[in-house]
Amino acid sequence: MSSKVDKIRSDNHSSGSPAKKPLTNSHNTSSSKHRDPNAKPSSKSKEGGAVKVILLSDGTKIKTMPDGSKIKVMPDGRKFKMKPPTSSMAPKQNNSSHSSKPKGGSPPPKPSSNSARPEKPPHKLSHNDSISRKEDGKHKEPPKPSSSSIRPKEKSSSSKDINSKHKEHSSSKHEASKHSNSSKPKVEPKKEKPEVKEEMASPPRIKEESRTPEKHSKKEASSPVKSLKKESLSEEEGGDDDDDDVPLNQRFDDNVKSESRRSTKRPRYAENDEEEDDEEDDVPLSERKGSAKKVKHEEPVKKSSSKKRKHHESEEDYSAGEEDEEDDYKPLAKQKKEEKTKSKKKSKDTKKDKKDKKDTSRSKAKTGRGAKVEVKKEKGGGRKKKEEEKQEVWEWWKETPHPEGVKWMFLEHTGPLFAPPYEPLPSSVKFFYDGEEMKLSEEAEEVAGFYARMIEHDYTTKDVFNNNFYRDWKKVMTHEEKAIIKDMKKCNFKQIHAYYQRKSEERKAMSKEEKQENKRKNEEIQKEYGFCSFDGHKEKIGNFRVEPPSLFRGRGEHPKQGQLKKRIGPEDVIINCSKDSKWPIPPEGHKWKKVIHENSVTWLASWTENIQGAIKYVMLNPSSRIKGEKDWAKYETARKLKESVDRIRNEYREDWKSKEMRVRQRAVALYFIDKLALRAGNEKEEGETADTVGCCSLRVEHIQLYEEQDGMEFVVKFDFLGKDSIRYENSVPVEKRVFKNLKLFTENKKGEDNLFDRLNTSILNKYLQELMEGLTAKVFRTYNASSTLQNQLVELTDADDSVTAKMLSYNRANRAVAVLCNHQRAAPKTFDKQMENLQEKIDKKHLDIKEAKKGLKAIKSEYKNSRNEKLKLAMEKKAKQVERLVEQLAKLEMKATDKEENKEIALGTSKLNYLDPRISVAWTKKWDVPIEKVYNKTQRDKFRWAVDMAGADFVF
Repeated sequence: MSSKVDKIRSDNHSSGSPAKKPLTNSHNTSSSKHRDPNAKPSSKSKEGGAVKVILLSDGTKIKTMPDGSKIKVMPDGRKFKMKPPTSSMAPKQNNSSHSSKPKGGSPPPKPSSNSARPEKPPHKLSHNDSISRKEDGKHKEPPKPSSSSIRPKEKSSSSKDINSKHKEHSSSKHEASKHSNSSKPKVEPKKEKPEVKEEMASPPRIKEESRTPEKHSKKEASSPVKSLKKESLSEEEGGDDDDDDVPLNQRFDDNVKSESRRSTKRPRYAENDEEEDDEEDDVPLSERKGSAKKVKHEEPVKKSSSKKRKHHESEEDYSAGEEDEEDDYKPLAKQKKEEKTKSKKKSKDTKKDKKDKKDTSRSKAKTGRGAKVEVKKEKGGGRKKKEEEKQEVWEWWKETPHPEGVKWMFLEHTGPLFAPPYEPLPSSVKFFYDGEEMKLSEEAEEVAGFYARMIEHDYTTKDVFNNNFYRDWKKVMTHEEKAIIKDMKKCNFKQIHAYYQRKSEERKAMSKEEKQENKRKNEEIQKEYGFCSFDGHKEKIGNFRVEPPSLFRGRGEHPKQGQLKKRIGPEDVIINCSKDSKWPIPPEGHKWKKVIHENSVTWLASWTENIQGAIKYVMLNPSSRIKGEKDWAKYETARKLKESVDRIRNEYREDWKSKEMRVRQRAVALYFIDKLALRAGNEKEEGETADTVGCCSLRVEHIQLYEEQDGMEFVVKFDFLGKDSIRYENSVPVEKRVFKNLKLFTENKKGEDNLFDRLNTSILNKYLQELMEGLTAKVFRTYNASSTLQNQLVELTDADDSVTAKMLSYNRANRAVAVLCNHQRAAPKTFDKQMENLQEKIDKKHLDIKEAKKGLKAIKSEYKNSRNEKLKLAMEKKAKQVERLVEQLAKLEMKATDKEENKEIALGTSKLNYLDPRISVAWTKKWDVPIEKVYNKTQRDKFRWAVDMAGADFVF
C-alpha cells in the first residue's frame, strides 16, 4: 500500500512504501480532467459504508461519509467538517457557482451577484451545478478559505493531516484539470436517481444500476462494458485523492459499481473536440477512413447514455429520417467519422445537404491538405449524386394508371422561355438601297436581318420566297421606308450578311472557357425552365423555348415560304397548370392570355402561330410518363390488332365485290393501308400547304396501271409526294380483283380528279373504329412495321455471329421496315467523303494483314527448322495479331456495307415511332447484344418502360 494512500486514508492507519495507485472509478479528479461535466458524483465504500464525492469547479471536493456527515476538502489539501443545512439558515455557497435546477422542473430564482445561496446536499446536486461552476472557474481563482467565509459555517476537521509535498502535487494537478475542462463543450444535464444512499447499499449489479433514468427510458441502452485500461492511465496522470480514505479492496469493488453508474460520461475522443476536427481535416482521406473503422470497432466497450447520445452506439446503420436528429446527440468527432463511413458505403441520406454545408464551411476555414481532402470529398459526392439520380427513376409503369380521361393529378411549372429581345446592328454595319446608305427602323432592320442571313441559301433564289418576304417586310416598315423601298432587287443586304457571318464564326471559335460559361448558363436555364412537378415527380420538359421570330421555310415547295413568323409574347400564351400549384409568373409588365387548369390534356402551354394558324404546344420530354403511357398504349393496340387482322382482311376482301361503289373504294383503300403501310391522308385547303397526299386523297395522276411489267402481273405504279414532301415512288403487284376495281375507279376521270371520290379520312376512320376499338390507319402502319421487324430478326440473326455481324442483321431488318414505311432521306453531303475514308482504312487493313501473314509464314519456317521455344511464342503472338486484323477488317467491311445500304434510308423514324421497343430489347437480351448498340442514352430513357418489362422471350 502506498504511503500516499495510507496517509490520506485515516489517522489510525500507518504509512507504507510508495506504490502505484490502484484502478479507481471515473469520478476521480484524474478522469474528470477528460470527462464530460455531466458525469455523476462518485460513491466510495469506506468500512462497508458508501462514500460520495462531489468535485466543484474550483477544485474543492465535498465528501458524504457513511454516517451522513460531510467533509469539504480544499484544493490545498485542508479539510473541514461541514454543518448540515437547516430550514432556517442554509450555509452559503461560493458566489461563483450557480444554483441547479430544482428536481421538480421549476426554474430556480435568479441569483444576485452578492446574495448568498443555500448549498444543496451533495448527493442531490444536479449536473447544472457542476457545469456552471466549472464555467465560472474558467475566469476566477479558487477561493481561499477565510475566517469570514468558511470557518463560521464549517468546523475544522480533526482527522487526516496532509503533508506539504502532497499539497503542491494536488494543487498542480488541479490546475491542469481546470485547463482541460475549460475547453470542454457544454453537455445537457441528466437527472440523477433520487435515492443515492439506497442505490449504494444495493449489491453491485451492473446491469440494473446502469439503467438510464425514467426520463430517458425510451432511448436505447448504451454498451454495458467499459474499457479500464484508458481509465487507469488517466488516473496515474491525475494523482488526486478522492478515494484516499477508502481501503484498497473496497476501492476495487466500488470500481465495478461506479462503472454501472457512469451512464452520463461522454466518451473522450480528444481533449478538445474542436482541435480534433482541425486535425482530422488535415489528415489524408485514407487515414481518416481507417480511423473511422477503429472507432466503430471500439464502440462496444465504450459506455455512454448521456443526453447527447440518445441511441445505442453499437447500431451502425441509421435510417435517413433519423440520421440528422441523431447527429445532434453525438460528439462532433464521431459525427464526422460516421459521415465518412456512410459516404464510403454510399447509403441513402435525404438530409445529407445540411451536413455537407457544415463540412464545407468547416473546411473552407482551413488550408493545406485539408483543402485537398475537401476536393476529393466533392468528387465522391458528385459520383454519389449521379447514382442517386439513377436511383430516382420513376417506374410509373408499375403504378396504378389514372382514371379514364385524366392525364395528371398535379402539375406545376414556370412557363415557357421567350426569345431574347432584338439587338440592333452596330453603326458600322450599313443597309443600302439603290446604292445609297439607308438607316432602317429597328423592326424593319430586324426583319431585314432574317433575310440577310439566308442570301446564300437556295431559298432566296425562289420567287415565292422573295415575294412573300417582301410583302411581310413592307408591313413592318415606317411610312418613310415604304415610300423609298419600292423594288426588292435594289436592296443590298451584304454588310448585314457579313456581320452575321462574323458572329457565327466567332461563336465557332470560342475558347474553352467561353464554351464552359455558355454551357453553365444553359444549364441554369434548363434547371429553371426545363423541369416541372408532375404528380409529385420531377419530369423533364421537351420544348420549353418559344420559337424566335424568323422567316418561314416549310418543307418542299411550300406556298408560304418566306413569310414572317412573328414574335410570340406572354399575351399570346395560354398556361395550363394545377389550380393549387404556384402559377407561372409572366415577364414584368406583361400578362398571360389565359390560365387554365385542364387535367384532361397533356400540354403545359400553348399559342397559335401566324403562318398556318397551327397551335403550338409546350409538351413533356419523350422520357416522361405521359409520352411513355401513350407509346405503350399505341403498341398494345397494335398487338391487339394481331388477333383481329385476319377477320378484318377477310371482310375487306369480300367488300371488293360489293354492289356499292363507296364500299368498294373503302375496301381497296384499306387494302393499300394494310399492305403498303400508306398514311390515310388529311383534307387540306388548296394553296395553304404543299401538295402532299395520303391514301384517301390520291388522285388519278398519282397511279399507273400495268397488266404486266417486269415479269409481274397486275402492277400498280405509285408516284406522289407524301408527308414532309417526301416522294413515294413504288411499283407493286396487286390482286386481280383490286386491279379491276382501280380500272373502274379511273374510268372517265381526269388526272386531277380524286381516285377515291366517295371516300375521305373521316369515313375511313369511323369504319375502322367499328372493326376494332382504337383502330386507326396509324395502328395498321404500326402493326405492319413491328411485325416486319420481328420476322426479319428471326430470319437474319445467326447465333454464331459476332456482335458486329448481329448489328448488321438488325439494321437490315430495320431497313426493311423503313422501306415499307417510305422513310427516305437525301444522302448526306459528306457521304462520299466518309465512304472514301472508310475505303482507305479497308485498303490499309488488307496491307496490314498481308504483311502480318508474311511475317507469320517466316516465323513458322524458322521454327520448323530450329524448334526454338522463343520462336514458338513469337509464332503464337503473330497468329493472334493476324486473327485480330482479320476481325477488324470484317468490322470495317460491315460498316461500309451498312452505310451504303442505308445512305438514303432513315432508320431512326421507324425505330422511334413504329417499332415496338420490346422487340428490340428482347432481341438484345436473347443474343447478348448490348442495348447501347441499338438505343442511345436518349432513346433508352424514352423506352425505359420497355427495357424494364421485356424479357428475352417477348414476342410482338
